[in-house]
Amino acid sequence: MIGSILKQKGGQVIAVAPNDQVASITRTLAQHRIGAVLVLERDGSVSGIVSERDIVRALAGGGEATLRMSAGQLMTRVLHTVTPETTVQDALRVMTDRRIRHLPVLERDGRLVGMVSIGDLVKERIADAEREAADLKAYVSNAG
Repeated sequence: MIGSILKQKGGQVIAVAPNDQVASITRTLAQHRIGAVLVLERDGSVSGIVSERDIVRALAGGGEATLRMSAGQLMTRVLHTVTPETTVQDALRVMTDRRIRHLPVLERDGRLVGMVSIGDLVKERIADAEREAADLKAYVSNAG
């Protein structure tokens, strides 16, 4: 479940304001070594997401002027989200189907509780496979 990933990694989300400029956003991404930031309104609601991919596409079309754009101008507004109860497999399916690498995690009431990346989900799947292999090995060892 996504909730167990958040318990391990924490619910801290790096976010920007809608009026933050792309130049500032790129520094935030680099400083935190992340690939996307959520765009949060003053009331804490999520209005969008800005990813490295969004910035690259805007630079390709708009050049240097892109650096003066705001998060609100550049962000992806249609968000795909998950809840803490979503399975890792279902979250991976959403990422694959939508060709995205980050999913905001919202409670059913819409409150933001974290964000997971493709890396978080792959790490969890690998840990699950290793646990299963160890369990099978222990079962076989104890059976004989």
